[in-house]
Amino acid sequence: MPEVEVSLPDRIDSEIARLVDQGEFLNREQAVEELLSMGISAYAPTETTEEPGQDLFTQMTDDQQDPAARGPDGDEYTL
Repeated sequence: MPEVEVSLPDRIDSEIARLVDQGEFLNREQAVEELLSMGISAYAPTETTEEPGQDLFTQMTDDQQDPAARGPDGDEYTL
């Protein structure tokens, strides 16, 4: 695993130490690794299962109605 040296402000270093002391993490190394991973994942792009615009196009065509197919009262459609 690559090693990285990082300079942290005192307040962040103290916060990491507090989280370790409170038992949120087993040790400082685990705390730093997990906190960095969470920060990086916050910037990761979200994955979508649908192609962009596909649902919008389908919705628009489904919403279109033929005015000539309306009944005499304007609410019901007849074919």
